[in-house]
Amino acid sequence: MKPSWIEEFLDSADTLRVYNGGNLIFCSDKDRLAPLTDFLKDFAPSIGKLYFLDRVVGNAAALLLVRACCSEVYSEVGSELAAHTLLDAGIKFEFKLKVPFIINQRGDGMCPMEKLSLDKTPQTFWEALQSPK
Repeated sequence: MKPSWIEEFLDSADTLRVYNGGNLIFCSDKDRLAPLTDFLKDFAPSIGKLYFLDRVVGNAAALLLVRACCSEVYSEVGSELAAHTLLDAGIKFEFKLKVPFIINQRGDGMCPMEKLSLDKTPQTFWEALQSPK
């Protein structure tokens, strides 16, 4: 991952940036998983080496990164659950801070998407996200 990409990302309001080779092909300032789901709907399947810069990568995001054919990801915060998913998929990653799991907005437990992602494959998690709630 090019350090200049990371510095530019950290200085921006973007929550997700995606590069194909050296070209920025997608960016978003939306919250939570919306940027990744938007990317998957608009660009997947993609070809080439895809590099993702994301603010927070929990297991839910990691499963979507696998589905997006990510080659490498950088995140300020990543969960141990996400690290295992990315390692299993052969995706290089760098987390500035690694946490056991992503916490919910109240700060008193696991994030609902992190919970939903447990014991799911990228495909079954994607299907769970697509089903009406």
